[in-house]
Amino acid sequence: TPVNVLEPGQGKTRTGRLWVYVRDDRNAGSTMPAAVWFSYSPDRKGIHPQQHLADYRGILQADAYAGYNALYESGQVTEAACMAHARRKIHDVHVRHPTTVTGEALRRIGELYAIEAEIRGSPAEERLAVRKARTVPLMQSLYEWLQGQMSTLSRHSDTAKAFTYLLKQWDALNEYCRNGWVEIDNNLCENALRVVALGRRNYMFFGSDGGG
Repeated sequence: TPVNVLEPGQGKTRTGRLWVYVRDDRNAGSTMPAAVWFSYSPDRKGIHPQQHLADYRGILQADAYAGYNALYESGQVTEAACMAHARRKIHDVHVRHPTTVTGEALRRIGELYAIEAEIRGSPAEERLAVRKARTVPLMQSLYEWLQGQMSTLSRHSDTAKAFTYLLKQWDALNEYCRNGWVEIDNNLCENALRVVALGRRNYMFFGSDGGG
């Protein structure tokens, strides 16, 4: 997330970055306490998360930022995409220009979230079983519906662009259907960033890169 950083000797600020990493398996029935780690960098280059996670092996759930790709290509980190990011792009189009198509897309995604609300806090094995029985068919139906809509939409339309984002992320969006520990989205990270938003109300900027 962007943060203002004072430029030494310039009397003005520039944009730095805070990276947040969250481990919180309580939605899958774990009793292990959640953990959050923040790291500052002066820019948004992909080398930063690549260095942060150089020794990590497991699932990384994030948005479609290309800086993570080197981690996935190594085969040591499995990509899990964020349905909330995909939904937000459709929602933003729907707010500006509501149509039956965008409304139907949001309704279908809402069905997926309704299932997650039912199984929140259940053991990972139970969550996976429910997802295989109920979520996988809905995801397949959504995929086929999206493909059908794309054949009728102008590829330059905002709706088509929002759908394209979702379709390009399709395999990674399905990771939570293959692993009961994975969430449908990375809102746990988004929630952790609220402390940064709160902090912005109490300070104007970081004093330096070292202060970050």
